[in-house]
This record gives sequence, C-alpha cells and structure tokens, in this order.
Amino acid sequence: MDKLWAHLIEVQPAPDPWVVVVSALVALAIVSFGMSWQLSRGLITIAHEGGHALMALVTRRKLEGIRLHSDTSGVTLTRGRPNGPGMVLTALAGYLAPSILGLAAAWLTEQGRITLLMWTVLLFLVCMLLLIRNLYGALILLATGGAVFALSMYAPDNVQQVVALVAVWFLLFGGVRPIIELQRKRRRRQARDSDADQLARLTILPGGFYVFFFLLVAGASVVGGAYLMNPL
Repeated sequence: MDKLWAHLIEVQPAPDPWVVVVSALVALAIVSFGMSWQLSRGLITIAHEGGHALMALVTRRKLEGIRLHSDTSGVTLTRGRPNGPGMVLTALAGYLAPSILGLAAAWLTEQGRITLLMWTVLLFLVCMLLLIRNLYGALILLATGGAVFALSMYAPDNVQQVVALVAVWFLLFGGVRPIIELQRKRRRRQARDSDADQLARLTILPGGFYVFFFLLVAGASVVGGAYLMNPL
C-alpha cells in the first residue's frame, strides 16, 4: 500500500509553457468545431450526469440509475421529494459539474499530480458504471475507463502530462458550450424540461437566471483554471 500511495502522489515536473498553450488550443479546437465536438461531447455528458448523481447522494435522494445515450444526451433518475433543497441542488449540479471538475483537475495538474488525477478519474468512472442502466452507457464508460487505465499504466510521463492538460482544458471549455446551446434551445422553446426550466419550476427565479448562473460559474472556472495553469 505504501508503494501504491507513493506512486499515486508522485509529482511530475512542470510542463514547458508552450505545452500548456498548445494543449489549450487543441482543447479549444475540439470544443469549437462541430464534428469534433459531436464526437467528444459525450465526455461532458458523463461529467454532467455524474454531477447530478453525486449531488443526489449527498442530499440523500434515492439514486435509481444513470443512462447515457448515443446522441450525447443523458438522464439521472432519482426518487424523493419532488421539491425542496435536495431536488434543487441535484438539478443545479449537472451543468456546473464539468467546469468544477475541470477546475479541480487544473489544481491537481498544477501540483504535478497527474497520476492521482488519472486514478481519481478512474474511480469516478467505476462508480458511475455501477449506477449505469443501459448498454450504451456501460460501453462508453468502459471504453473511457479503459483508455485512462492504459494511459496511466503504459504511457510515458510526458505523454500522460500532455493528455491530462488537454483533458483539463477540454473540461473547462466544454463546460461552457452546452450552456450556450441550452440557451439557444430555450429561445426556440425546444428545452422546456431542461435543468434551468426545472429549477424555475422549483423556485421563484426564472430559467434565464439559472442559465446566467451556469455561465458565470463556467466562465469563472475557465479563468481560475487558466490562472492555475499559467505557463508564464
């Protein structure tokens, strides 16, 4: 156990400044272009639904399962009071989760704890796999977890570092785009059951307020992550 713990908390040297900048540009390109975003958006959905699930457990709602769909949508099923703080916090957590996870990952990366970051991601994916309730969801989690495991076991340290940086920036940038897409759908009245609109029905505040709040947190997370990983 001592050797395993020592391996987990091993500190990697800081990356060269150009590596951080190029990683950010790569992640931004993935999020910005339609085809690459469509292929990778499911990873943001994993974080989104994981946020709902974690908050449901924290607020002691009964978590019945998670479904991830091939169109990159997802749903987290819970039981409990149809209103109240637990339901509000559970609904809030989804759109905030990718950005907050990205900020936490940026802090670990800045500390050089790349191995700890990857094994934390693996633990997160295993916990979600135990809660998944459809075949596609199980397959996407297994594929993602398998890739992270292979990376942590067989890739050189410098490769692990670059992939971790791209993943962190992807979470930070990828936490913003779904919120913008949500507001566009709301303007066209195509998202009446969105998290923001559910929150509007649960509270006295309008759905637009929650979209603004999601964007505020996501933007602050990008700024915070950039500050932590500042290559200069």
